[in-house]
Amino acid sequence: MADTVAESAQAPAAVRHTEEVMGTVFSFDVRGGDPGEVQTALREAVAGLHRVDEVFSTYRENSEVSRLARGDLAVEDCDPMVAEVLELGAEAERTSDGWFSMRYEGRLDPTGIVKGWAAERAARRLAAAGESGVSLNGGGDVQLLGVPGPERPWRVGVSDPLRPGGLAAVVSAAGADELAVATSGTAERGTHIVDPRTGRSAVTDLVAVTVISPHLTWADCWATAAFAMGSRQGLAWLESLPDVEALLITAGDEVRCTGGLAARLG
Repeated sequence: MADTVAESAQAPAAVRHTEEVMGTVFSFDVRGGDPGEVQTALREAVAGLHRVDEVFSTYRENSEVSRLARGDLAVEDCDPMVAEVLELGAEAERTSDGWFSMRYEGRLDPTGIVKGWAAERAARRLAAAGESGVSLNGGGDVQLLGVPGPERPWRVGVSDPLRPGGLAAVVSAAGADELAVATSGTAERGTHIVDPRTGRSAVTDLVAVTVISPHLTWADCWATAAFAMGSRQGLAWLESLPDVEALLITAGDEVRCTGGLAARLG
């Protein structure tokens, strides 16, 4: 779980919006740009999130993904987003050696990749409209693009899973035009991550894994996969990935991190 840390009054005026969709809350913080164009882009981004929910919801029997899972619909007959997400999910499965999966109990379920992908997609849609800085928090996972103000990078607080209300770290986007922060763990939603090998809840020594990378799509996937692996294997695997840093916290309150994480804290 992460939150964008508030900037000073010197930052450009912000357009902020919250939207309940996909079973969670998406919080937008947009800086710079023409106010009218920002509002138009914001409406399009929000509409895009609702469209993603319509297509990918596993709770709606008539969603395209539900129909696809039942065999009532072919991929080529779905919205093009479906093929895109399935391809990304397959890449995540290959990269994680199967620790990330889109199938649970033999049924197609791309939930583990959709939220991060949708949030990143919406943030990039806003940035493409000419805004100088975009922060989009989708249920605690954050995509940052650009800057909120002159010489004022985005900063994201990472919640401490063992100390409610406290922060385990503050991540700075200084020097990065794009940065994402995603956390998987048990603090907010309890035990919900599945071990793809067994199909049952993942039982590891971890309570939280926070992954930092340029893309929220991958940060979200890698946090989930690393949590299922456990701290030792998860940390070694995350260290092997390019442009990825991570913070892992065990149930015993041990903090383990990748070698380059310190450069991202501040």
